[in-house]
Amino acid sequence: MPNVLVTGANGQLGSELQEEVSSSPSENLHFYFTDKDDLDITNVIDLQAFIETNSINIIINCAAYTAVDKAEENEVNADKINHLAVKYLAQIAKKQDIQLIHVSTDYVFDGTNHKPYVEDDHTHPNGIYGKTKLEGEKIMLSINPNNSVIIRTSWVYSSYGVNFVKTMLRLGKERDQLGVIFDQVGTPTYAKDLAKSILNIFTKVQNDKVEIYHYSNEGVCSWYDFAQAIFELSEINCQVNPIETKEYPTPAKRPHYSLLNKSKIKKDFGITIPYWKSSLAHCLEVMQEK
Repeated sequence: MPNVLVTGANGQLGSELQEEVSSSPSENLHFYFTDKDDLDITNVIDLQAFIETNSINIIINCAAYTAVDKAEENEVNADKINHLAVKYLAQIAKKQDIQLIHVSTDYVFDGTNHKPYVEDDHTHPNGIYGKTKLEGEKIMLSINPNNSVIIRTSWVYSSYGVNFVKTMLRLGKERDQLGVIFDQVGTPTYAKDLAKSILNIFTKVQNDKVEIYHYSNEGVCSWYDFAQAIFELSEINCQVNPIETKEYPTPAKRPHYSLLNKSKIKKDFGITIPYWKSSLAHCLEVMQEK
């Protein structure tokens, strides 16, 4: 029975993976869900010992330093998790013939495109977060463990963790009106949809070089549109006012255009990706039930 290591298991994606596995357990796979308190993936000795002791065959790396603004002042920590840990995972995977599924981000692009980014488009991150995630991609590609993939995603949210949806729900109940950025465009990704897709595709991956794939929900919106949809579906009476990025300065520069072309992952694995607003409605229903 193959043994699967999931890192970053208490984050949004990792939590959704745990939920999916527990609701539909597989007789053919055994999962080890770990977070930083269980396994320090930036410590190559501890990492290798864990992988060898538990005879790991597959690694799904959901761990990441995702505090985009804090990364501007904490490049060392961001690099340890987003780059060096990926290096260690890839080296061990290569040496022991372990499949590695690594989750990356739209922030590897600068957001100046005018059509959805494909996997081989030029990368040019705006800030430290994107830079360290790109370095993680590059080192994994150079080490090249067999049957391994990188999945870039964007605007992730879930019923778990801290995210834009939860922030809007809280603020919408506290205030009569909010200003939300309208000149940054992309697609929200419901972590549950991504988790399902990862569990669907990783047993089907067969390649001799690392492949990059893009995944987000279908459709397009701005953060303003996203907030409007959250309030409408939740029946929250809060006025949303569109504002420009320059009216809401942040330490890290965000990409203005983050649309990802998902044709490759849909073609190679025959998956169907839900529309973003349908997935948002489902997530809000789950939140109400908790």
